[in-house]
Amino acid sequence: MHDKPLSKIVDELLRLRHDASGTSRDRSKPDGFSLDGELVSGFVAGTLDPRGEAELADQVARLLPFHWVLPTTLTEEMTRVIDHLGGQRGLMAWLDRQPGLPRLVARLYVLMGLLDQYSEESAVVTALRESREETPYPAGLEEYLVPDTDDETLAGLSFKIEELLGDGLEKKAVELALSTAAWVDDVAARAEQLDPEVGDLAELMEHTREDIQASAARA
Repeated sequence: MHDKPLSKIVDELLRLRHDASGTSRDRSKPDGFSLDGELVSGFVAGTLDPRGEAELADQVARLLPFHWVLPTTLTEEMTRVIDHLGGQRGLMAWLDRQPGLPRLVARLYVLMGLLDQYSEESAVVTALRESREETPYPAGLEEYLVPDTDDETLAGLSFKIEELLGDGLEKKAVELALSTAAWVDDVAARAEQLDPEVGDLAELMEHTREDIQASAARA
């Protein structure tokens, strides 16, 4: 993963996701999704072997889309892992070091975090709205965009990515993520004209697209 996108997300990434326009809090955790307590204890103690760590990372990745509906015992186990890693940014960096689904999930969540953060930036909202005056439904977003463009547009797309992940539709989640990042990249120059503070938006979207494409090819 490129360093810059990860450095830009806030460490309370999952809480930010919870406060976005839609979240996993209205969904139920699928049967069979859990964390192995012995793996968690070994990981926290520093005694877990690489195979066990990979298994734990896969379990964490599968549970993340349901982080706000987990029962108390699972929440406590997840918190032990996150605390051991130094916070949610550390969690994403750890998942990114594990090939397959964990890496893909980490990179998608970094993009989701960026979308949530930029969703309320007035310059970005204006640039998106102007873009839709010319192209009402950018490529790949026809199924997901509502007619109005406002400060929940990007957060709403972010939620859809998470929802697709929770449904086990990783390919569709990747397609939506790449289409959303491409759209934001397209309007980044205009957003920068309106507010120079968003000047690295294009670079962030380019890096996240590259990261997601690379991990999806190997997942």
